Parts: sequence; C-alpha cells; structure tokens
Amino acid sequence: MNPLKYVRPNILALSPYSTARDEFKGGDISVFIDANESPFHTGFNRYPDPRHHELKQRVAAVKGTTADTVFIGGAGSDEAIDLIYRIFCRPATDNVIAMSPTYGVYSVAAAINDVEYREVAPTDGYAFPVEAVLAAIDSHTKVIWVCSPNNPTGLAVPPADIMRLADSFDGIVAVDEAYVDFSPYPSVIPLIASHPNIIVLQTFSKAWGLANLRVGMAFSDPRIATIFANVKYPYNLNGPTQREILRQLSRDITPQVEMIKSERERLAAELAKYPCVERVYHSDANFLLVKVDDAGRLYDSLVAKGVLVRNRTRVAHCAGTLRITIGTPAENRRLLEALADYCGMLRQESQALTPRTATIERHTSETDIRIHIDLDGDPSASVIDTGLKFFDHMLSQLPHHGGFALDILCRGDLEVDEHHTMEDVAIALGDALRSALGDKRGIERYGFVLPMDESRAMVLIDLGGRIDFKWDVTLDREYLGDTPTEMYPHFFQSLASSLRANLHISAGGDNCHHIIEGVFKATARALRAAIRRDPFTHSLPSSKGII
Repeated sequence: MNPLKYVRPNILALSPYSTARDEFKGGDISVFIDANESPFHTGFNRYPDPRHHELKQRVAAVKGTTADTVFIGGAGSDEAIDLIYRIFCRPATDNVIAMSPTYGVYSVAAAINDVEYREVAPTDGYAFPVEAVLAAIDSHTKVIWVCSPNNPTGLAVPPADIMRLADSFDGIVAVDEAYVDFSPYPSVIPLIASHPNIIVLQTFSKAWGLANLRVGMAFSDPRIATIFANVKYPYNLNGPTQREILRQLSRDITPQVEMIKSERERLAAELAKYPCVERVYHSDANFLLVKVDDAGRLYDSLVAKGVLVRNRTRVAHCAGTLRITIGTPAENRRLLEALADYCGMLRQESQALTPRTATIERHTSETDIRIHIDLDGDPSASVIDTGLKFFDHMLSQLPHHGGFALDILCRGDLEVDEHHTMEDVAIALGDALRSALGDKRGIERYGFVLPMDESRAMVLIDLGGRIDFKWDVTLDREYLGDTPTEMYPHFFQSLASSLRANLHISAGGDNCHHIIEGVFKATARALRAAIRRDPFTHSLPSSKGII
C-alpha cells in the first residue's frame, strides 16, 4: 500500500520551503554569512538544525526504528496533530472519527482546519468502540484518532484492535501514545512496517518528565515522514531544546516509570476506600479517572487545601469525575489527607442531618421507665432520676464521660427491693443504646480502659451484636449508698444482654466507691470510643459485611 494516496493533492504538489542550511551540502565552513543571522555571538545567534538530523538518529535508536520514520515537532504532540489535519483532510469536506471522551486537541485542531469531527461513545468501562468507529466511516472519513492509553479515561487499546482498524479502514489510523510508557501494551511503532496507514504519536512530556520543553514525535512510513518534514514550518525546534533532548535521551527513565505505576495501583486502592469515591476506573496511564459524589465541591475543597486536580465533570461521558495525576508518594499522601478532611466534613454534616436518638418506654408491674438518648447530644443536658441516689450518681457518669445526652426517669417498687429498678433500667438502657445506633454503619465498635484514683477499672466492649459478659470485680461492702453491691454485676450483665454486646469488666482497688465509680466511668469511655463515628467511612465495622 502506498500511503501517499491519502495525502491531499495540493500537499503532494507542494514545493517545501528551503532554508539556507538545506542548500548547504557539507564542507569545512568557518564563516557563516548565508542566513542573514547576527554575526555577534550570544550563544543563540545561529539558526538550529531545521531537519533535526542528530536528534532523529538518537530517537530512532531509543525507539527501535529508523531515522527516516521520525518526525520531531514542537508543542509536544500537538504540532503533529495539526499537521495530520493539514496533510490528509480537505477543509469543509472531510471528516475524522474519535472516541468520546478523548484528548481535546483533536477536536480543537479539527475546528481550526474546518474538518468535521465525529464522536463515538465508548463501551462500558471506557473501552475503545472498534465496531462503532468502523460503522461511522463514510467516503469522506480520512483519519481515525486512537488515544492509547486514552486521556482522560486511562484505558489502553489492545494492538489487535489497532490492527483491525488499520486493516478495515482505507485511511489514516493516528495512534496517540503519549502515555504508552505506563501501559501494559508495547508501542505499535513496529506495526507501521506492515500497516503504512498507521501514524504513531509520542511525547517527551510524560514519562520523560520534559513537559516544559514541549517536544513531540511522530513515527510513520518514510514517505509520510517526508511529507511531515515538507509541511512543517522551518526551524520548529530551537537549538537549546534539541541539545537538552539529546542529553536527556541518555537517561534511564525506567525507575521513574515503575514508581509511577506502583503509586498508581496503591493510590487506586486507597481512593476506593473513601465514601465520597464511587468508582476508580482502571488506568494504564499516569493518572486515574475517579467518579465522586460531588465533583465540583470536592474539587473546590482540594484547591482550598493546595491540591490541584482536573475536574472532568463537563466532559462527555465523564459526569461527576476528577482526573488525578499520579504524583510522588509525598504528593499522593497530601491528596489523601485532603480527601480525608473532605470526607470528614461530609460525615459531620451527615451526622448533623441524621440524629442518632431513641426513646424507650418500659412499663411492668414493678417499674415504669422512660429513657431518651441522643448519641450526638449535649451531655450536660442529661437528667437522671431512678429514686436511688447512689445509682443516679453512677448512671450520671455514662453521659458525662460517654459524650452523649441521656435522660432516665424510673419509678420502681423500691418499697419491695432495689432489684427491679436496677435490672429494668439496665434492660431499657441497652434497648435505647441499640436503637440509637441503628445499623451501626461507620461506628468504631470497640474500646477502653480507665484508672480511678487508687483503683483501676478496665472495660472492654464490642458492639458487634454477639452477647458475652465477664465480671472480675470484688466489692467488699454489702451496700454502696442505697444500692446493694450484688446488683452491679447483674446490672451490667442485663445491659450487655439488652445491648447485644460483648462486655468484659475487671476492676480492683481499696475503696469500693472508687472501684464501682471507675467501672461506670470506664464503661462510659468504652461506649464513647465504640459509638464514635469514623469520619472516613460509612461501612459496617465488620469484615463479614454484617453485624
């Protein structure tokens, strides 16, 4: 196949501009007065090599091809993109086809050159729609754009799909490999030998880390490469840039590429843990496309914390997404910290909008009890009255040290015994706590130990739904205030059963008042830790996915 048949006739007939150095055939020259340059040495007073001979040789060696297939362009790959339109597409007549979404310069360059730009939607997961693209071809289609890996979605196109396009399409298949160094697939430059209608674009802006220099490459059949050289503007790449690229080509970029790929996988896994992240799309590039709950709000939040990402929510088929470039490990940590702050803010708002409250009324022939609990309420507003003063004093430790509001009103048959009052309060309190916790999503679940003066009290609690109770406390007095000490293990056992919790309590010391007060304070602190909402997750605190 002769790929020149795709070139516009006026371009084939073009007599390219000839620079003064193009006419020079070589020799020992020490006086240069041919190009109207300044004779005064500034380090920049001479024109650069317009044909980039040395640079093409070095690039060809690195890429495993020959220099006659190489075009070197300024403005990254964008110069080559514009040249493809100018070489192959007739204004106001021809069209090109691309997947949507993809690199935006394709459509901008089409508009500049007055070429119809046809877009085809991707398949699920942003895979390249080979069959749909082929179906969109008509007699005026000149170019198919394939960005692989695709920007902004990140997915690479298998070489077999590119071969199918080239085999099936009587036109140019332009494959933009700006991110190929991060892809599991190799470059398709070797396919050019068997498919001369393939043009491959690459850049020094990504894996090589030279975006500021703005140098790109195009690889094609030598006949097409010659046309590129004829149509480009003279001296499109300055001398200092050519020299710097030559110097950089001796550098091994493999360690940097591998670090980016490793960080990409780590960051993808970390991002997926955040409740504001709905999906992290698979990427073969140096970035991730991430669907979030509110792209605009998250973008503004990250900017406020000094982290800049790309909001892609207005791009076709990318609603609600951010594109996140893989940075250094330190930069990625900054991103995750900023994201955690944002999720924490949302969690606090969610807590404010979703109260964790419960009201339990228990009426028996022995007690009338009403308990109201607000797990996120003001502890100082709590009111407790059971008719047992010492018991009230102990119960008041729960809201004060637990960080929640608690009202307990109980009228029991104290003329008979304290048993029914203390037992039924425990049962109703456990019911109230369990009801206020709801489905337990986002809670910490576990916790706590607390010293109390010369006493020590340790309470371990698990709100996972299974009941177990252990009591290792010795109380030498028969009564504490107006309550029998034998009722305290029964109170906590009843609480554990009603709350459906594991509750292990141990305490010791010399003063029984301090011991039992330490138990209540430690229980409150354990509850405070266990009921606390994790601001970074709304999942169930269980690897089983159920509590």
